[in-house]
Amino acid sequence: MSRPTHMLKHEHRIIEQALRALDGVCTRLELNEEVPIEALVQALDFVQIYADRFHHEKEEMYLFPALQQSGMLVEGGPLGFLKHEHQVERQLLIDLGAAVTDYRNGDAAAKHRIIDHARIYSRHLSSHMRREDSILFMLAEEILDEPAKAAINYAFAKAEYGLGEKSVEHYEDLAAELEKTWAV
Repeated sequence: MSRPTHMLKHEHRIIEQALRALDGVCTRLELNEEVPIEALVQALDFVQIYADRFHHEKEEMYLFPALQQSGMLVEGGPLGFLKHEHQVERQLLIDLGAAVTDYRNGDAAAKHRIIDHARIYSRHLSSHMRREDSILFMLAEEILDEPAKAAINYAFAKAEYGLGEKSVEHYEDLAAELEKTWAV
């Protein structure tokens, strides 16, 4: 049986593809190269839907409560810290989305806000995922018993249907295509 932490680590690798693409888009914008608005919209869609609504919500709704039930602290502990980081990332996505909308509407100055917000978001999320990969997931493997892991796996499988009309495969393909096209 696949472990919940293996699924989450796999998702981190997919998210990293999109972050490399987002960084490449920023580099091109800094060099005043032409970047189609569609590339920005696709990258934003990926991080809003796959990274946040799908991946982070799976952690918050299923993994974190199971860890809390097993004795891991929320307030003043690692789960509270990670939840706070998710909130910071959500705010950065709101700011990035507003900058992309302004850019689409002809605000040339929005290009610099896109670069700033995207770079901060990418660094923050990359650091966050490294902490989860090296600390949280290792602890989860030690703390959670097999029935808890099985329950999380089941919940994760159900969450895949929560993406609506677009599938997990769609977003994984999108991340690969964005990386191929935009990463530097």
